[in-house]
Amino acid sequence: MNKTREVLSRKVIEIKPSGIRTFFDIVRTMEGAISLGVGEPDFDTPWSIREEGIYSLERGRTFYTSNSGLAELREEITHYMRRRFGVSYDPDREVIVTVGGSEGIDLACRAMLNPGDEVIIPQPSYVSYEPCAILAGATPVVLELKEKDRFKLTAEELEKKISKNTKLLILPFPNNPTGSVMSLQELRSIAELVMRHDLYVVSDEIYTELTYTGEAPASITQIPGMRERTIVINGFSKAYAMTGWRLGYACGPAEILQQMVKIHQFAIMCAPTTSQYAAVRALRDCDEDIARMREAYNQRRRYLLKRLEDMGIPCFEPEGAFYIFPNIQKFGLSSEQFCRRLLQEEKVAVVPGNAFGESGEGFVRISYAYSLKQLKEAMERMERFTKRLEETI
Repeated sequence: MNKTREVLSRKVIEIKPSGIRTFFDIVRTMEGAISLGVGEPDFDTPWSIREEGIYSLERGRTFYTSNSGLAELREEITHYMRRRFGVSYDPDREVIVTVGGSEGIDLACRAMLNPGDEVIIPQPSYVSYEPCAILAGATPVVLELKEKDRFKLTAEELEKKISKNTKLLILPFPNNPTGSVMSLQELRSIAELVMRHDLYVVSDEIYTELTYTGEAPASITQIPGMRERTIVINGFSKAYAMTGWRLGYACGPAEILQQMVKIHQFAIMCAPTTSQYAAVRALRDCDEDIARMREAYNQRRRYLLKRLEDMGIPCFEPEGAFYIFPNIQKFGLSSEQFCRRLLQEEKVAVVPGNAFGESGEGFVRISYAYSLKQLKEAMERMERFTKRLEETI
């Protein structure tokens, strides 16, 4: 064992595995279990997207694309950014197609960070940010998002974390796991600090199409001066129900994207060709499919909020993504204990809040990327479980 440890990277050994997958792996071996743990749409990929993928195979379009991605797809991505946010990018120099949004985050970190640089990471948030910063040789600086602030990033809290070594801010909104959303007005105070301290931003906008406020989704790139210092990460997994297609993209300043492409070139070569042709169709024709799925998620969101309220479990109203983040502190169990007992006693899997950072302790993440039928059965089981817990308090 000692010899094995000498062979392995200490940096990698010290990174903890994802807390989400821990529970997912248990559920797969448990008959009759309901998993509300994984953020994967239960919808099939819209037919027109699948059809385009099939057609590309039938036409023999199975060769490498350019490292940056299919030119036609990069054009469509720039059209999307322009019509959605009014922000323009050069498809040849400022867009890269990646293997999912997660690769884009990794590329941005590796292209921008040096040892000694600090990365401010608001948490609770997606599990990959901190490991990507560490693997890039930088120092992650955790900023605790608070329930009283509706898990939004405030300029006051951000300024406390900025030091002379701060280089990058991860902006994880709409947020996984909380469902919190930042409005354009709220982003303005963040942008002012970023520009004053000459920082850069990685804005993870993978859930941007799944917002329920009735307002157009916002991007920090819409604020004058921020397009030049922001890498936007987005993709097709969530909004288009294309998780297994493994396709994302990044947009940003040419000098940064050039280095991201270089890393991608040596590590990956290019994203899957079939997926890229399918994504062209997604961006051109599937706004109505997104709207249909978004309305279904919204219905599920409202249902879960009402059920949790009826159970007496406090939960702020999430306005984006497809997660709800109830507070389970009143039961006197840690997040891990609550989730393990719920799985063992009622065969329902949800994710401990501390899987998304220590500030998530006392909460659990419930995904509503599942059918209403599954959600209703899971809530019946959860209600039985919490009633038993209340009897012991």
